Amino acid sequence: MNTTTSFFSPVQSQIHQVEHLMRSQAENQHPDLQAALDHLLASGGKRIRPTLTLLVGRMLGGEEPRLITLAAAIELLHTATLVHDDLIDGSLLRRGIPTINSQWSPGATVLTGDFMFARAAKLASDTNSIPVMSLFSKTLAIIVNGEITQLFSTHCKIDREEYSRRIYAKTASLFEASACCAALISTDDKELIEEISLYGRDIGMAFQIVDDVFDFTADQTVLGKPVGSDLRQGLVTLPAISYIEQNPEDADARELGCGNNFLGNDKVNRLVEKIRFSSAIEQSLLEADRYVDSALKRLQKMPAGPARDNLTELTRYITQRNV
Repeated sequence: MNTTTSFFSPVQSQIHQVEHLMRSQAENQHPDLQAALDHLLASGGKRIRPTLTLLVGRMLGGEEPRLITLAAAIELLHTATLVHDDLIDGSLLRRGIPTINSQWSPGATVLTGDFMFARAAKLASDTNSIPVMSLFSKTLAIIVNGEITQLFSTHCKIDREEYSRRIYAKTASLFEASACCAALISTDDKELIEEISLYGRDIGMAFQIVDDVFDFTADQTVLGKPVGSDLRQGLVTLPAISYIEQNPEDADARELGCGNNFLGNDKVNRLVEKIRFSSAIEQSLLEADRYVDSALKRLQKMPAGPARDNLTELTRYITQRNV
């Protein structure tokens, strides 16, 4: 599998500045907040979203200092959502590193995430762009509303439209904001802003679909959680939806549709294995490819140059990456 990441290289020095700016947000605060932020940043992460922001801004002629500030705001927002997600999911590891909630109380974990949300908002305001601040707050509301909806309304729900809404809220909305906010501080061309916003949405949708495939196909030691973890929690993602559509007579699938998530039951293990080795995996990846193809077409409307070429590589990477 080709997983070229050369698109990171042109913005590597800027990414270092982004990380430095993120770390600086806890200066002169409680020392445990600084320790938590250092721990989260040291745990890695591909930095796809800030890279996207920087490359879009560079392609459209944006000012580098503002783009670095914006990229830090975007990545800090993303990091804050992970802190809360890990607590909600009870995850003890992320990328093989202990999560904040595995070491701190729930209250301290929530407050750490809240602090990061606040500092991310401050960084967004430092771009001195009201449209950016507006979209930033709107995106946060979309993410939180999506999480609430997932908690209360999507248990064992087999519905493609609902799935699309869910992954837009969970993932694609922030990719969309990463691209659109960069455009907002780089150009006044409304058509370009709209196209690059939709471009961000497309690659975000593809990104989450691939993550949902990894949930079934990746090794448990790499995932840091059980294979089929979402399904075990009653969360039906695209591979499961595709399998159920292709196998309507499957007794386990029918039982899932009745609202049973099989926690502690051998049936979930059986269904996970059937999905894992079915054509539903390939069908899901084809759906991700369709989003990538759409994103590439939108990119062709953007100004030609090295930054657009780098974005083309980033776009193709979305479906070619490893866990």
